[in-house]
Amino acid sequence: MTTSETNSMPPLVARDMLLPFILVAMLFPLWGFANDVTNPLVKAFKDIFLISNRQSSMVQFAFYLGYGIMAIPAAIFIRSYSYKSGILLGLGLYAIGASLFIPASIYQEFYFFLGALCVLTCGLAMLEVTANPYILSMGHPDTATRRLNLAQSFNPIGSLTGMFVASTVILNQLQVEAFRNEERLAHPEYDDMLPSVVDGHLTQALSDFAVNEPAAHQAMQAADLVTVRGPYIAIAIIVTVLFLVYLFSRLPRTMTHDHPLTRRELKDTFGRLIRNSRYVEGVIAQAFYVGAQIMVWTFIIHYGMTAIGLTAAEAQGYNIIAMVIFLSSRFICTFLLGFVRPGQLLMLLATGGIVLTLGAIFLDGYKGLYSLIGISACMSLMFPTIYGIALKGMGDDASLASAGLVMAIVGGALMPPLQGSMIDAGSIIGDIPAVKTSFLLPMICFVVIAIFGYRAHRVHGA
Repeated sequence: MTTSETNSMPPLVARDMLLPFILVAMLFPLWGFANDVTNPLVKAFKDIFLISNRQSSMVQFAFYLGYGIMAIPAAIFIRSYSYKSGILLGLGLYAIGASLFIPASIYQEFYFFLGALCVLTCGLAMLEVTANPYILSMGHPDTATRRLNLAQSFNPIGSLTGMFVASTVILNQLQVEAFRNEERLAHPEYDDMLPSVVDGHLTQALSDFAVNEPAAHQAMQAADLVTVRGPYIAIAIIVTVLFLVYLFSRLPRTMTHDHPLTRRELKDTFGRLIRNSRYVEGVIAQAFYVGAQIMVWTFIIHYGMTAIGLTAAEAQGYNIIAMVIFLSSRFICTFLLGFVRPGQLLMLLATGGIVLTLGAIFLDGYKGLYSLIGISACMSLMFPTIYGIALKGMGDDASLASAGLVMAIVGGALMPPLQGSMIDAGSIIGDIPAVKTSFLLPMICFVVIAIFGYRAHRVHGA
């Protein structure tokens, strides 16, 4: 490239767009934090409320259901009003959902927490549907993808913060976890038992404690729910402050359309999208990807506790390692995209996910755990790669098409309860613990993604 060509390249972010870009980029850590501070609640609520794995997995169902409910309405709302309106509505719902943890903890009702999470993620869906296209529109189209990648680099800050808070502020402070540790110390014979058997004994001890000493158990439950709600109260305050910042900030109008969507335009757009086989397959693949990601990251804690014998906080530490691997692999895979076509890379990553998932199922001890956290390396670039393949050549339909891909995040609501049910049902492969055999479900998800990668490369030519 010549010097003159380099000088003529449009800037990544124009000077007059720098402050708006920073303001919108500040939104990206918000959903990263919410995602990763919520994942450990599946195991925490199982012990606090003494419910089954399937029931506790409803945490993820409620969390990701918000994306399915809100994605399309969010796109229509933004088109009818503005990006700024979308940001304000998203932040408002986020703050309300987080604040609802207060009455949920007071009434000590599991389903109140589920309702709070669903409201919270309706806000997250609004923010995601707004922030991604807004960042793309803040400059020259030639630099749009790089600009979005730069903004998305802020997301892991929220994810790692959420994981750290979940480990140190929630899991390490739970009285139910202290009860489990005391039971281990009181029964040295547990050292000679399989971790899955020990976990069953500890769960039974909790159930007996609830029956024999109901007042003491209820006090422990109340204290743990206060611990759980703490981070959500903090984030509600932060999000409320951000709402005021955005309310009084001047954000540019970059919308290419100057009128709301008519019913006819909406119908025609949906018709074109449904007839686009690459897009439809991309939405399906995205749903399976998000389902696989949430299952792998949610049930690392179950895996570490029942297959290895770790405490909840120790198992969450491996979740943090998985996230670090995920982030490191993202840079490596982004580099590889310069040499490998997206469909090919997606197929290779999904194949790696299949192999490592088999390792998590069939390898014993820490080898299986290392295989499980290694899956994160394969998942690192799946979401944006599927996103890019599905949206290729969309033109003016891209905003609603993007909402469809965000709606596909509802896969994270549907898959974890199925995996929880598999754990409750017991092992389906000999003496292998049920928590290990349940990872057959994420493996099936990676098979679907591999097929989409193959078709994207061979059939659709993306």
